[in-house]
Amino acid sequence: MSRPRRRVLICDDSRTYAAALARVVGHGDELEVVGVASTAEQAIKELPSVRPDLVTMDLELPGMSGLDAVEEIMSKHPVPILVVSSHVGPRSERAAAALAAGAIDAVAKEELDLRDPENAAAAALRGRLALLSGVHVIRHPRANLNGGSTRSARVRRTARAIGICASTGGPQALAAVLAVLPAAFPVPVLVVQHMSRGFTEGLVRWLDRVVPIRVALASAGQHASPGVWVAPEGAHLALDASAQFTLDRRELGLHRPSGDVLLRSLAEHAGRGAVSVVLTGMGRDGAAGSRAVREAGGLTIAQDEASSVVFGMPLAAAEEGVDLVLPLDRIGHELASLAAVEVGR
Repeated sequence: MSRPRRRVLICDDSRTYAAALARVVGHGDELEVVGVASTAEQAIKELPSVRPDLVTMDLELPGMSGLDAVEEIMSKHPVPILVVSSHVGPRSERAAAALAAGAIDAVAKEELDLRDPENAAAAALRGRLALLSGVHVIRHPRANLNGGSTRSARVRRTARAIGICASTGGPQALAAVLAVLPAAFPVPVLVVQHMSRGFTEGLVRWLDRVVPIRVALASAGQHASPGVWVAPEGAHLALDASAQFTLDRRELGLHRPSGDVLLRSLAEHAGRGAVSVVLTGMGRDGAAGSRAVREAGGLTIAQDEASSVVFGMPLAAAEEGVDLVLPLDRIGHELASLAAVEVGR
């Protein structure tokens, strides 16, 4: 018996682009386009009747913006949303805000080849949509970056460096965790976030604007000072013995940047002062690195299933053995309780 086709609702105000996207998405037997909306209002109105398994959402729309639509859908009628946008690059924060509001992934329009529904790029897009359409999403209240409940006092643990890795659902998880850290948080935080090309700089700019602690892209040779340092696009981020950042754009592997590369470097050069955090995402990136941190005597944390958009990476880390499996609203408080010790001491 064949599996039912996944239902996709497309929202884009360009009839030409929407038609091309629908032609590619509906090709084959995996996906079915059940509606094409030219406005966010129309897409939201059609949700109850067409019951999509996934929505593709443009951000620049007449009337209600795509960002507002993502917030509305995820707060009232949760469904996996893929942002398909031309708004990418360092000056655009819209896609990052949409991801933080509950969209599970984003892709640049310029990256999609819609000319031939039978080519490899089109097949890869359908595979990606089929995978995302099966993600279980939860109701996501409108942007709330004020943190969760406070923690009771306990003995403070010291840390030299914190490594965080995330993938699908990561931007909203990062925003929630970093919102709890004070501007003067003394421990450097190194971040690997898997993203489509063109979105990382916008995410960094958006996070820097909405959370108290400074957020910036990491640079090669930079000292690991307090703040949040995000791996740039297409480069592995690591910490070396002199507490400086290294960037490797040559080594490929499944992911670049890689959470495993980052966390292994923390295990090697921060030892017992290393902290690993594996957040929501598909796959196993971060699991081996988390194990390395634990074997070095550091603190290891994985996000729990209930608060994860995709309980893939955190589950893999937990299966390797972690110290704490925590809901998202407690991870930031766990990190905020850490006291700093300089790398190398």
